[in-house]
Amino acid sequence: MASGSTFLRLWLTDRARDTLLASLPKEDLSAFRLVCHDFSVRAAPFLFENININFRASTFAKPARMAALDNIGRHVQALSFSMAHTPETFLPPLLDATTGEEVTFIYEPYTQTTRDSASRLSNPTYGSWEMTDMLVKQYPPLFHAAANVPSFIRAFSSLRNLKHLKISCPGQEAIQRFRRSIVDYALISIRVAVERSNLLLLDTLSLLSIHPGAVLYLTPTMGFGALPNSVKRWKRITNLTICMDSIPFSPYPPLDHLKLVHSYLQLFASSLTDFVFRWQGVKGLSPLSLDKEVCLQKNSPEMACPRRCHLALRPLRFEKLRNMEVENIVVDASQISSFITAHRHTIREFNFEDTHLRNGDWDQALTPLTRISGSEKWKEKAEEVMDVPLLLSPIGLEERQGNEVLLDYFNYKPKAFRPSIGAWQKAGARSRELFPEHMKRFLRTSIFNWR
Repeated sequence: MASGSTFLRLWLTDRARDTLLASLPKEDLSAFRLVCHDFSVRAAPFLFENININFRASTFAKPARMAALDNIGRHVQALSFSMAHTPETFLPPLLDATTGEEVTFIYEPYTQTTRDSASRLSNPTYGSWEMTDMLVKQYPPLFHAAANVPSFIRAFSSLRNLKHLKISCPGQEAIQRFRRSIVDYALISIRVAVERSNLLLLDTLSLLSIHPGAVLYLTPTMGFGALPNSVKRWKRITNLTICMDSIPFSPYPPLDHLKLVHSYLQLFASSLTDFVFRWQGVKGLSPLSLDKEVCLQKNSPEMACPRRCHLALRPLRFEKLRNMEVENIVVDASQISSFITAHRHTIREFNFEDTHLRNGDWDQALTPLTRISGSEKWKEKAEEVMDVPLLLSPIGLEERQGNEVLLDYFNYKPKAFRPSIGAWQKAGARSRELFPEHMKRFLRTSIFNWR
């Protein structure tokens, strides 16, 4: 048992103390903070570095909860905001109580953060007193909490050291993609709060399991309370990850959603250095080459509204892109080739996972690599894939015991079938280059000499 002075020297060493606190689980950190004031202060940055918010009607409504967020907000570096699509988030049509006719609701976010009694009496929350009264009577409290932009602004203003924002909105059904739900109003509130809070360190955005229409409410150029400097705030994002519900590839895909995705990515063209995009479900079109899709061309006969869709899409050109990964897409070899050529001066790594080439082959798709390098030596560095049989040992079996089992197995065989150690060494010398590094490390620890 260490003495008090020994522990004190350890505790006063910043690197040792931080390493210890970083290795403790959150449950232990919570109990650790109860020991004394100094332990509480030292452990707080590690305990509250990552927080999760599962949004409900009372999330930002309780004063005690907001006061607690003010106290720990300076420690938060990553925030995960989750709000799933459920029957509670569905919004029915607004009906006039007298005539029974459907009423159109044009939403304009109420962003005034200081609401005294005079302002509440002079400025209705939803445009007019009649509309405000109708929404209060017909829509659930969860809607009013999601549309309460001042509460979102206050919450995000407490997170002044926030670096990574994660948003997750899973569970939307395909038949609801063209209807606005409570989740969409929450996304508008998040966007407005980020734009009006002083989040100077925020540079990473992860949209995990979101529906295609979500980018409409996260795009500052589409209105919904946007300011002239809103775009400047989002151009600070350098790392973007999007995992989106799939828009099925078909001769007549939903063009509106594809155009929204293209417009949203265009917003980050001048700032992104790392980009990851995945389609959830069936394969979809490549988000990096939508301007080359026939269904989205200027004179495409599939245009639902030719008067509104007469302008062609601008090609995506990321000025600082270094690392790119797309997954579960359908694309032409020529589209991949064009993208690599356009980004040849900046890109360092690209990854096409689970990609189906609609036209052409991979040699055509990667032709720019030959022109960039001046030769075809890059093909020689292609990774080889092979099946390597492994003998799995029982859980808890030590390495020495496993080697004894192998020796017993080989000794049990007749002499004619018993492999010699020299034969294995020769096999290792011939096939050493075919094994990846992790297999070499594994075989070096076995009973055979692979060094």
